[in-house]
Amino acid sequence: VINHPKYQESKRIAIFLSMPDEVQTEEIIKDIFKQGKECFIPRYKPQSNHMDMLKLSSAEDISSLALTSWNILQPSDDDNAREEALAGGGLDLIFMPGLGFDKKGNRLGRGKGYYDTYLERCMKHPRGKPYTIALAFREQICESVPVTENDVRIDEILYEDC
Repeated sequence: VINHPKYQESKRIAIFLSMPDEVQTEEIIKDIFKQGKECFIPRYKPQSNHMDMLKLSSAEDISSLALTSWNILQPSDDDNAREEALAGGGLDLIFMPGLGFDKKGNRLGRGKGYYDTYLERCMKHPRGKPYTIALAFREQICESVPVTENDVRIDEILYEDC
């Protein structure tokens, strides 16, 4: 990941804080800060499909985050001091989680549409849609995954031996 040309050229990067069954992102996050890039992480709004990408100040900042009922670390609802990526300079790159992927760029998420809705908002930002890379295990690559007209294709899927 850290040698990927899109990662190397990106300055503003959004990345998920991994759950135990996902590709682990902690080392990528540390590298984002080591390289002097800006790091944004998701804050999901429950009972909706709204998500914001909020800026982390450091890799250590993760330890100050609240644990949600979904067992995900994220900035608390009353944390309004963090920059939201689309309120500022937008994003260059988004690393995305998922349950399954096909080689056409279709992604099966957890069913709420958070990333698809966020990418729609990105398209309205002056910088446009950021490059999207899904981080996957080889076992998550399928012949095809079900999609709807609201699903946004991802640009690239990275997995072991891809």
